[in-house]
Amino acid sequence: MLAGTVAYRSLRDALDDLERRGDLRRIDAPLSPDLEIPLVHRRVFEAGGPALLFERVQGSSMPVCSNLFGTLERARYLLRHGLDRLERAVAMRADPVQVLRQPWRFAGAAVWGRTALPVEVGRGPVEQERTTVGALPAIRCWPKDGGPFVTLPQVYTEDPDAPGVLHSNVGMYRIQMAGNDYVRDREVGLHYQIHRGIGVHHAKALARGEPLRVAVFVGGPPAHTLAAVLPLPEGLSELVMAGMLAGRRFRYVRRNGYVLSADADVCIVGTVRPGVLKDEGPFGDHLGYYSLRHPFPVLAVEAVYRRHDAVWPFTVVGRPPQEDTVFGKLIHEITGPMVPASLPGVEALHAVDEAGVHPLLLAVGSERYVPYGAPKPRELLTQAHAILGFGQASLAKVLVLAARQDDPPSVHDVPAFLGHVLERFDPTRDLHFETRTTMDTLDYTGPALHEGSKLVWVACGPKRRALGRSRPMIADLPDGWGPVEVALPGVLVVQGPPVRDAAHAAASRAALCAWLADNPALMASKGAFPWVVAADDAGFAARSVANFLWVTFTRVDPARDVDGAGARFCADKHWACDGPVVFDARIKPHHAPPLEDDPAVVARVERLAARGGPLAGLF
Repeated sequence: MLAGTVAYRSLRDALDDLERRGDLRRIDAPLSPDLEIPLVHRRVFEAGGPALLFERVQGSSMPVCSNLFGTLERARYLLRHGLDRLERAVAMRADPVQVLRQPWRFAGAAVWGRTALPVEVGRGPVEQERTTVGALPAIRCWPKDGGPFVTLPQVYTEDPDAPGVLHSNVGMYRIQMAGNDYVRDREVGLHYQIHRGIGVHHAKALARGEPLRVAVFVGGPPAHTLAAVLPLPEGLSELVMAGMLAGRRFRYVRRNGYVLSADADVCIVGTVRPGVLKDEGPFGDHLGYYSLRHPFPVLAVEAVYRRHDAVWPFTVVGRPPQEDTVFGKLIHEITGPMVPASLPGVEALHAVDEAGVHPLLLAVGSERYVPYGAPKPRELLTQAHAILGFGQASLAKVLVLAARQDDPPSVHDVPAFLGHVLERFDPTRDLHFETRTTMDTLDYTGPALHEGSKLVWVACGPKRRALGRSRPMIADLPDGWGPVEVALPGVLVVQGPPVRDAAHAAASRAALCAWLADNPALMASKGAFPWVVAADDAGFAARSVANFLWVTFTRVDPARDVDGAGARFCADKHWACDGPVVFDARIKPHHAPPLEDDPAVVARVERLAARGGPLAGLF
């Protein structure tokens, strides 16, 4: 029996431990990896259920597991061998003085890094068998996905200019296993977003005119999976973090010029050749929509290795919350102390999961420039620029920043935090746009892939208005507009006519803004509803905070879709408005389609989950 203090040597170790703990359910009914198994996973995750081991996967001899990180409590348990040590290491780096104040807490810190260094071994369990991509479980999560994908890969590359494991990058980049124009078993798609570490390595390989060697690790100790998504400074290898987090050094093997994770369940190795691109996608992604087909690099597969007892781990991404929500919470717990150390004056950051993570970032900063007149955003704007240049925070689309001196609520209490800002902001002063900039690869609200705009929304000083909480008496809305709902204090959602094209969106939005300008109750500078959101379905958008955040921030490109009553460019090209700020969150023709289930698959899975069925009691 695995002792609680012994680090996991494999994924099987972790699964066996969870089973002894009563936190794993084996499913022996034959299920398809095409939509069925992913739907079971999502239903169990939504129910807060156990980790899952699917033992009979149609089309593959390999079992698959999921929902390992489905609850924060289970994730912490799986990472218990090194999580506390990693958190202490981060805290020590964020505030070295802690070592003097609490030396007992950091005893042994001098050897943490050394004992976490990756170690080369002569041979690893992953080399026990050779297989093919086509023999692996073909997990397809959403009906319009372009094929099966690896959804929990650890994609390993080395710096072509400085090779070696300590100059490596390990990231969780998308791997399309089949479909489109990929040559079966010989090619897989490699999708990585801009701002990612692998892109630096790929650019260097291209500059040298060389193929980039890539190894895709799947499985292994659970800590290795989390290490692949940790936001680390460029040049710091995730393998060191994997060792520290696992409580056991990362073991690797060198074979035929490739690095293999010795303890992984599967390794796919190959090269990305210069100039070779093929369409990848569609893929149901974490914003709740499909990312569409676009040319991305192709990995020419040279070999696929596997353990005798290999298990294939997977997850499903889609509209939050999903299992990757738990990843986000863990990352915040680990890296949160680094925010004040890395961003002077910034005290808290929160990428809002319900809004799709990157579309909405909330922050608290210090406004210490108060000796120079009445309180207004000054230092906050300096901090906003720093935030938008800070790691993955650079992907934020809307950054909302409040001053610590005003005692704002926690950034994790999203309705209260937004209410605090709405009470204080000045629409003639506090909205700042960055246009024609680089955007998240997965965000389709902008004019083209990777293109769009950002909005910095700041507020400080005393309250300017009391926010309305009940639906006001509104009549004579423009043609096609209505009904109206209250989503949050101070926020109205107005149902609008479906958008036909860009010109129609602008014209219909202008009609709404003109109507707002003629409505004295809403236009007053201290109006109770300073924020109006246009939506296709006001009832749906206002039904829950999660719905409101998802609709509002995943369907808006700030420069094109944010307007306002009395909007204008005032002095020095600054945008301002006199009355409510209007976010046009209607679906536009160029947006990607939202994720929807296949009704036939839903019906089959629900039959299996009925009383007496093989999935009974799971959800």
